[in-house]
Amino acid sequence: MESFLQYFILLPFLGLFIVLLLPQKNERAISGVVLATVVAHLLGMAGFMANWLLNGCPTLDIRHFTIYEQGDIVIFIDFFFDKATAVFGFIGSAIAVIVAFFSKTYLHREAGFKRYFIAFLFFISGYNLVVFAGNFETLFVGWELVGITSFLLIAFYRDRYLPVRNAMKVVTMYRLGDVALILAMWMSHHLWHENITFLRLDDAIAVAEHLQEHQWYGVFIAGMVVLAATIKSAQIPFSSWLPRAMEGPTTSSAIFYGSLSVHLGLYLLLRTHAYWETIGVIQFLVCFIGLFTCVVATLIASVQPTVKTQIAYASIAQIGLMFIEVALGWHGLALVHFAGNAFLRTYQLLVSPSVLSYRIHNMLFSFKPGTAADPEATPFAKLKNTLYMLSVKEWNLDFMLQHFLWRPFKWLGSHFAFLNIPMTVALLSACFLFGLYGFYFQESVPPGLYDLMPYFFSLLSLALILKAFTTKGDALRAWGLLVLSQLFIAVSIALFNDNFGHNHILTYLSGSAISAAVGYVCLRKIRAIDGDIHLNRFHGYSYEQPLLAGVFLLACLGLIGLPFTPTFIGIDLLFNHLHKREVEMVVVTTLSFLFVEIAILRIYARIFLGQHKKPFHPIAFKSS
Repeated sequence: MESFLQYFILLPFLGLFIVLLLPQKNERAISGVVLATVVAHLLGMAGFMANWLLNGCPTLDIRHFTIYEQGDIVIFIDFFFDKATAVFGFIGSAIAVIVAFFSKTYLHREAGFKRYFIAFLFFISGYNLVVFAGNFETLFVGWELVGITSFLLIAFYRDRYLPVRNAMKVVTMYRLGDVALILAMWMSHHLWHENITFLRLDDAIAVAEHLQEHQWYGVFIAGMVVLAATIKSAQIPFSSWLPRAMEGPTTSSAIFYGSLSVHLGLYLLLRTHAYWETIGVIQFLVCFIGLFTCVVATLIASVQPTVKTQIAYASIAQIGLMFIEVALGWHGLALVHFAGNAFLRTYQLLVSPSVLSYRIHNMLFSFKPGTAADPEATPFAKLKNTLYMLSVKEWNLDFMLQHFLWRPFKWLGSHFAFLNIPMTVALLSACFLFGLYGFYFQESVPPGLYDLMPYFFSLLSLALILKAFTTKGDALRAWGLLVLSQLFIAVSIALFNDNFGHNHILTYLSGSAISAAVGYVCLRKIRAIDGDIHLNRFHGYSYEQPLLAGVFLLACLGLIGLPFTPTFIGIDLLFNHLHKREVEMVVVTTLSFLFVEIAILRIYARIFLGQHKKPFHPIAFKSS
């Protein structure tokens, strides 16, 4: 039975490949391939589950293939199937069929019809990789694909300001969750000294023995997992991104933020419960997050003026209850709760445009004014009004995240003005060559200087990324700073670790080099149009240059290190070679990987998305 698991992963990718080959205007063929793909997936899932149930519901695990192996570092793709996979997999397939049928008519004659269904199949592929993952590496591949498709679908109406702006907000929060998951993977490698599978994590005795010897490792892993799950499932204080994500088409909101993507944080907790179910502090933390989210999100949902925001916060509140259920060990109840909430939110979001029109009609023709408020203000009334105002403002969650989480780094990046000077870039290139010299000829560098070099290069890489993250100048210069930062990251870890060889550097930089060159060429072509590619505004060149926009997006994803490039393997190797006691290096490198994706996607959004600078086509200036 294990050999059939790869069928559920490969089928959406096959449908995606076929859709890419179809012409843009052939809606019938595009929707036909997508519907055939999701229906075949659902039928296959139903047949597989029937056979699995008849055989006594065994836990299945298959090591598919090895991506990289050297010494004790083994990176491989592993597929896994148990009760949680069965529920999430079947519900995902069923909802994908419903949304695909609905989208066929809903997006008829939409300019981005093909683009939507490409992102749709991309999401289904990533979702299935997460659900069927048998280890952290496989799960992280799907986790990244889901994040990128979220960005693309929120910014689906790419000639509007708010969808693009909110897509960037969401991807910044997603990136924070990605980095938390990377850190959990990193510490898990140091705890087990191998690429641990979820099948091994089901062995409670082995897990208890490891955690007893290394208790703080388990606390750190559990903390990072909870942080990643909290962000992915939009729990307090990271809830404000979910209603902003509703800027995309209603159908993508239904499958992403009503039913499937928003529940992946819950799935991560279910899959990794062995790490934290015996740690009382973490259990209490999960319960507290769930309870606090449930109360606050319910208050916010009850006073919101837009139907999508109401549904978003209502779903957040229910997921908070699921967090409590998982923390208390009621996994079966959490799975049933997930199934009910996913179908309900999908239905509510799909019918929300019709319900909204009915409500507006009733409001116009059946309006009844409310009664005047009681002038006697009691303490209870004051409390009620205070909660009302807080809930209308969504408890200022968005402002607090911007002010306390992102603004300090923006302030720091704005103070690196010297990095814009051409002579400084030349000096940085010389520093990089000196770092390579120190790596290959360590004995010729004074020991004191050699010990400081890794810290210097890692801080320099972070400074370059933060400068690119905040710059409003030329996009080519920002792109160059980001490329240079990747070189310094690789050299800093190579200098710090004797086991990090030149082959590891080449693995990491091989994918980045190609992507950097392609991105540079694309930006040069755009600048040749009118000489202006400054990042102080949106340029909207995807309208005039759709092919160039697609190529540059692929270059951005390659530089970020998505799974289709060797850079993805290189990132895993980098963190594998960071020792658990190298706290300063871990913090700086983590911050670098946090901001590099945001800075790269910011360049893409500013140059190719948003309102076009030449207003010769109709523009929706405000969000729908």
